[in-house]
Amino acid sequence: TYSPPSSKLFDTSAIHKKSYPPKTYAPPSSKLFDTSAIHKKMSQPALFHSTSKDVPGLLDISFASDPKAGLGAQLVNCDKPSDADASMLCPGYAVIGKVLPGDTVAKRAGVAVGDCIVAVNGTGFRRFATDYKPDAAIKLNADDDEEEVELDHRVISAGSAYDDLLGKIKSVKAAGDPPLVLSLERYDWDAQPNSWRRFLEARDGNVPAAMQMAQEHQAWRSKTFPIELTGPGIQKILKSKAVSEIHVDSKLSEDFPPTVYVNYGALVNLQSAGEITSEDVTNSFVMFTERMLRKSKDPRHPKTCQFIDLTDISITTGFRVESLKKIYGVFEPNYPETLYRMVMYPVSTMLGTTARALLSFVNEKTQKKFLITNSLEEVCTELGWDKAEVDECGGIQEFMAKHEEQSTMMVFK
Repeated sequence: TYSPPSSKLFDTSAIHKKSYPPKTYAPPSSKLFDTSAIHKKMSQPALFHSTSKDVPGLLDISFASDPKAGLGAQLVNCDKPSDADASMLCPGYAVIGKVLPGDTVAKRAGVAVGDCIVAVNGTGFRRFATDYKPDAAIKLNADDDEEEVELDHRVISAGSAYDDLLGKIKSVKAAGDPPLVLSLERYDWDAQPNSWRRFLEARDGNVPAAMQMAQEHQAWRSKTFPIELTGPGIQKILKSKAVSEIHVDSKLSEDFPPTVYVNYGALVNLQSAGEITSEDVTNSFVMFTERMLRKSKDPRHPKTCQFIDLTDISITTGFRVESLKKIYGVFEPNYPETLYRMVMYPVSTMLGTTARALLSFVNEKTQKKFLITNSLEEVCTELGWDKAEVDECGGIQEFMAKHEEQSTMMVFK
């Protein structure tokens, strides 16, 4: 006959002995259904992070499929005494200066300008020891193309390091077995191996001054990023496209860096109405500059242009000098040597005189990169645009609208 489950498993005697007052419904235990983390994540603002990371990407290139092939790239010697100060933060002694056209080992492996060779078949040719955790670095090899190479992270002194590296490559290729494997590190445009040269140039080769500038920049980065995107002021600027990104894809413009477009009249109107602050304007400049410098073809020399559209701006409208000073105060110490050209157009002779006087706080080196003009032909020449296309579009603002790029992820309804 049927027997109930063992009382050892379902002993209810203790329950029946004790009486319980009526209870209201209690929700499930928060330990089982803790939604606080979900709500916290949903309530977090959208953030813009710096486009440059400090940890490198790691790339191993094997010549196993073509042992006698050349790399298909031009190397830059970073072991020259004349360039010692500028190369002092480069982790190795040979950097990719140019990837040659054609079906080469470099092209197939995804080698990029600025990549630094740090080892040959595991033997290190480093200037200094690694300052990152290996598991934090980004593997750039495809899963099916990854080479198992054990690196000894050897550090060698400057003097003959570049020649020794080339000699090692030749001897490994001559032996044939094992095949040649080059290990490279890839750093972003604002990581120290690439940014140091810019800071040194900005301080005219003064190493202590450049070091102080670089340290202050790191502190600024930590304080500034991430930038909150959902603020009403930044959203006003993005939605009105008062600041935007311009990419002109043509043979004429291929050797020119991309351009930050600034509709100065729109910014003045928004600021006069109290809808944006000078900090919103500065942060917008920073975000678009970061996005474009990230796309630079050479992370060692990232460049961008700025086009300030002064349509409908008159002397009576005026320049907001305090806002301009604040923008300059951020860009001069934190993005040195990244401005290719800043163009202000259209500018009458009288307005040009006023503008030059108001911009006297800008250092002489940067002022040489300014073009304040009323000539559309000069604008197109300096920025690599086709004047015929500008005319065909109906003017500068229509040309801007055709070529502007803006990430929809930065704009919120």
